[in-house]
Amino acid sequence: MNKIRVLIVDDEDDFRETLVNRLQNRGFVVDGVPTGEKALEWLAHQDCDIVVLDMLMPGMHGVECLKQIKKVKPRVEVILLTGHGTVQLGIMSLKMGAFDYVMKPAPLDELIEKMELAFEKKGA
Repeated sequence: MNKIRVLIVDDEDDFRETLVNRLQNRGFVVDGVPTGEKALEWLAHQDCDIVVLDMLMPGMHGVECLKQIKKVKPRVEVILLTGHGTVQLGIMSLKMGAFDYVMKPAPLDELIEKMELAFEKKGA
């Protein structure tokens, strides 16, 4: 099986770095950036299968970042992370092209399961 390539976008440095390390230890190819703007810069020069995107960050909001990602990389699956989400926000995000969303702190196994399903959907 191909290794799943993931970009983690989260402004909380400790959370992002821990998640990157834990996913790398599970065999994923993972990079991390702190903002939506940095994610778009990264995606302009790199490819990935899945973006795990925090909803609330300084600067670009996760919903706006999702819109931009889908414009420039429509085949990339996006899983939104939020500690402040609502069912309504999740449904809106799904309509905008997100694969799924999870509430922070999501158990690692739950996030990995969603990532594997997103990778299957992508057909990579």
